[in-house]
Amino acid sequence: MPVLGLISWRLIGLLVLAGCSAALAWQFQDWRYDRQLAEQARLHAETLNQLTLATATEQQAEQNRRLALEQRLSASEQTHYRALSDAEHDQSRLRDRLATADVRLSVLLDAHDAASTCAVPATSGAGGVDHGAPRARLDPAHAQRIIAITDAGDRGLIALQACQAYVRALAR
Repeated sequence: MPVLGLISWRLIGLLVLAGCSAALAWQFQDWRYDRQLAEQARLHAETLNQLTLATATEQQAEQNRRLALEQRLSASEQTHYRALSDAEHDQSRLRDRLATADVRLSVLLDAHDAASTCAVPATSGAGGVDHGAPRARLDPAHAQRIIAITDAGDRGLIALQACQAYVRALAR
């Protein structure tokens, strides 16, 4: 029996040694796998960090572009507001001058028109002689209406220019 006992102990020893060896191999594989996972997690974290930085940089650049656009639009709006207020001021001054008879509106008469043969005196400025075509003075009420129409037209043109400037600024 001793031989059989010795073989069985050797067999048991070999089995234990093989089991320990397998356990060590599994433990080594586990460490290696953990190390690979840790490296992969670190690389993933670095990639996410780089993406976050790139996104933040792009977002800051977009915010800077938006701020520059807002500043250009604000300057454009101020310019057009100034042009509108200047036009309103000029129209108001012209209306006042028409109301006080400081200025009179007149129209050119067609020299070839058969109806213009009636005796409409040509108006001339104070201290000067009118060498141009004959003119007829407009009624002050009609002159005021004409000024109101041109005022509305001026406002429309200024608003159109402001819209065009706005679209051009957005298109840049």
